[in-house]
Amino acid sequence: MSDSDLGGEVKLGSMLFTMVEPHRGHEVAYNRWYERDHFYAGCMVGPWLFAGRRWVATRALKDLRFGTTPDLFGERDLGSYLAVYWILDGRHDDHVDWALRQVHWLHENGRMFAERDHIHTLMYRHAWTSTRGVPPELALDHPFGGLTATVVELSPGVSVDDLGRWAGNLHPELELGFTPIPLPADAPVTQPRVEGHVLNLSFTSDSPATWWAEQHVAAERLARDGVGRMLWTAPFIPTIPGRDGYTDQLW
Repeated sequence: MSDSDLGGEVKLGSMLFTMVEPHRGHEVAYNRWYERDHFYAGCMVGPWLFAGRRWVATRALKDLRFGTTPDLFGERDLGSYLAVYWILDGRHDDHVDWALRQVHWLHENGRMFAERDHIHTLMYRHAWTSTRGVPPELALDHPFGGLTATVVELSPGVSVDDLGRWAGNLHPELELGFTPIPLPADAPVTQPRVEGHVLNLSFTSDSPATWWAEQHVAAERLARDGVGRMLWTAPFIPTIPGRDGYTDQLW
């Protein structure tokens, strides 16, 4: 593969964000299916998708969730597992074309898992980065100890770039902003409309629980500075591949 095939450099262009709730009693089976089959067969083996990582929200972490619209994706406690994937800049459409064909093939061949609900599954375009050193392309490979997902509704006249500049003074080692991309008409899942919102991902060395008081302060500052409203924010920690850890701590 030549440099021209890679677009000249490896650069984050878009992501798949998929937050899922396994049905009670199926936590272990879901975790094993996803990490040992779907993580690879549904995403990582596809063209132009170059990184992925799974995250989990335990009962204790779910208790920390807050926002002006805490039920943005349904009940506040929904969304125990999160998977995030990076897609190479300039290759979003190429990857999605493969992904749609692949997921339909997996359905047709009994390779999916029925005992789960998609809480929020959507593609997002990378908009901005604020970092203390780790580049966004390496975020899913770097051993971060926590991830916080935050949905922001921008105030009138405030741009996505304005939010990125404002977020530059926040605590996380790496902060990324994303804007939503509508799902294709033939996607196997449907999702609520989220136009006008920005999804921030905050990566930290430790669990987000260790700095959650600062997250509340950030929400207050966001509104006070006239930048926007923090509609929903939720902390996660990495799953441990090959282990069923946390499956007994979701509720």
